[in-house]
Formats: sequence, C-alpha cells, structure tokens
Amino acid sequence: MTASTTAPLTGLRVLDLATLFAGPMAATLLGDFGAEVVKIEHPRKPDPSRGHGPSKDGVGLWWKMLGRNKRTMTLDLSKPGGRATLLRLAARTDVIIENFRPGTLEKWDLGWPELSAANPRLVLARVTGFGQFGPYAHRPGFGTLAEAMSGFAAITGEPDAPPTLPPFGLADSIAGLTTAYAVLTALAARERTGEGQVVDTALIEPILAALGPQPLWYDQLGHVQPRTGNRSPNNAPRGVYRTADGTWVAVSTSAQSVAERVMHLVGRPELIDEPWFATGADRARHADVLDEAVGGWIAAHTRTDVLAAFEKAEAAVAPVQDIRDVMADPQYQALDTITTVDDPELGPLRMQNVLFRLSATPGAIRWAGRPHGADTEEVLTELGLTADDLAALRAEGAL
Repeated sequence: MTASTTAPLTGLRVLDLATLFAGPMAATLLGDFGAEVVKIEHPRKPDPSRGHGPSKDGVGLWWKMLGRNKRTMTLDLSKPGGRATLLRLAARTDVIIENFRPGTLEKWDLGWPELSAANPRLVLARVTGFGQFGPYAHRPGFGTLAEAMSGFAAITGEPDAPPTLPPFGLADSIAGLTTAYAVLTALAARERTGEGQVVDTALIEPILAALGPQPLWYDQLGHVQPRTGNRSPNNAPRGVYRTADGTWVAVSTSAQSVAERVMHLVGRPELIDEPWFATGADRARHADVLDEAVGGWIAAHTRTDVLAAFEKAEAAVAPVQDIRDVMADPQYQALDTITTVDDPELGPLRMQNVLFRLSATPGAIRWAGRPHGADTEEVLTELGLTADDLAALRAEGAL
C-alpha cells in the first residue's frame, strides 16, 4: 500500500494561495493524507515562510516542513492572465485556501461570486486575523495579536510577572488545525447539497475556544482567571520541579487517585487525611504545602530515579525535554513521530510525521517543501495551457 493510492483524501484537489502559517498549515494537513495540493506563490514575492527561521545552504528549513506534499507554482493574481488562469484552475479544484486581507480577492475580481461561478462545488477557505467582517476586519492580523486579544497571554506567566506570549506560532497552529477541520466539514456538506461554500476562519477565535470556559465563568460568576505560573487552580500538586542533577520534571495530579499515590511516594501519606485533600480545587488552595512535599522529595533524587519511582507508583510524571531530548525519546521513536524524509536539495531531513495514524488508509510525507515555482510548467500544462500560453503569461509578468 502506498499513500498515493490509499490515503483517504486522494483525488481531492487543493490550491494553497495563503502565506506564512495558518492557511498553509491547513493545506499541509490535507496534503499529508493524500490531497493533491498546489502551492501558488507570487512570482517575485515568495511565501515569507521560506525565509523564516534558520536555513541551510540558503534553503529555509521551516518551508521544508510547511511546504511538504505540495507542488509549487507561481502566479500573479493581479494580472489579467493570472486571474484568468486561477479561474481555470478553480474550475477543476475542490478547495482554495487564502489569507489575503478581506477585499483583496474582490479587488482582483476573484471573490466568491466569480470563483463559485467557475465552480459551484468549490470550497473557499478564508483565513484572516479578525474574520471577513466587523470593525477590525481590515486590520493586519498575526498570531501574536490573537494570542494577546484572546486572553491567552493574560493568563500565561507568573502572577507578579508580565503577560507572556508563546515562543512559537500557537494561534496560527490552532487556526490551521481548525481550518483543515472546517474544510472537511464543508466537503461533507457538499456531499449532501452538491454545492460548495465559504469557510471564514479568524485567528482570534480558535485560540479562544482552546482556552476553555473562561467566557462562561465570567458571564455567570464574574470570574477572571489570573496568572498562576505553573500552578493550576483545579488541582495540586501540579507544576515543574527541579531534580538533584539539575534537570526538571513535570507532575500532574488531575485524578484524585494519582494525587494520593504521589503523597505515598514522597513519604507524606498523612496529607491524604486532611479534609482539604479530597478535591482538586481544595488541594490547589494548599499548593504551598504540597509543592514543598513533592518538590523536596524530587530535589533529593536524580531525574532517572524520579521517573522510575513515579512509573512504579503509577503516578503521572514527564521529563521537561528540549528538542535534543525529543529526538532521542524512545516513545517518540516507537511512534515514528520524528520521521526521515529524503530531499533532493538537502538530503535526508528529520521532521514531525503526519498528525495521527489511520490503520487502513494512512497518510504519508511524500516529499519535503519544493523550490519556488518548481512545478509551474507541469501544473499549467496539465491544465491545458500551451507553450505559447505560458510564454504570454511570462511576458505579462503573471508567472
């Protein structure tokens, strides 16, 4: 079995017009499970993700992951020939993913009326910072703004320290996952109705959904969640603790039985008999006592001994790992979470594998991100354009 013939999204055609992270990530997730994804970039302004982060031999490494399983072509949608070519591509495409500011496609006469006229079954996924309407719709939007606006930064960090932003694209990643799910939902609806529709993903919304019941708490109780560092208002002990050899481990006691086993393990079983130990919220109000008990015991043992003791006691613990540890971790190795992909530009590359495993119709990484415009002629020739057509588009600056 090969992913190209058995993957569940084989036959699905996707045009990725988006840049940077959320929209392209959604397209990547679809491509991982067999969709035929064509990445369309501006001829003279490639996707900025090609230049984000470290590079090797002038080749951006982030792009190698974000661009995997995509063919790449160039097209300037603002040119008449570029517009006409996109409409021809749309006519035989299932999904278009874009993240221009609202009104940009419309400025080029490539809005939903034109695209759906070219293909009534098309699903158009629009990913923006603030959505397609509302007072902020035309502002430039990035994940950092969503992480701030959603309430994430306000609850992240130590109580007496500034709000903390994540050091990676958290809002974009959540929005990318959401958009892939939304596209598949729209495709499922198309099976019943025969018609496509527009998906409107705003970066500020999926991350807010991931934050849990904060709006409900505020609405019903006026409760505003504070910053608590690594502690949780819902259970204790919970946090990171330093070991005797200077490393760190994370402990969770979300289940009452686990909390009790931890107390036995660290030699403080009498705490279990305290009236406040019976619920997670009450334990959280006595976190100082519990952290002293757990932290003191962990501080007297090496990380290896801590992990072994917790595993024997069936208590929840994990090492705090950096990427070096992740690459060597036996559980990740067993799952093939970090897999090897052969790349003609850079040779073997190790990157995250597909997001989940399907027993009968698995996904796969067929290739890493390709050079800018590498497949332009191939894609357009398959569309029926002749050498003269390609030459005319190049002369216009559309390719």
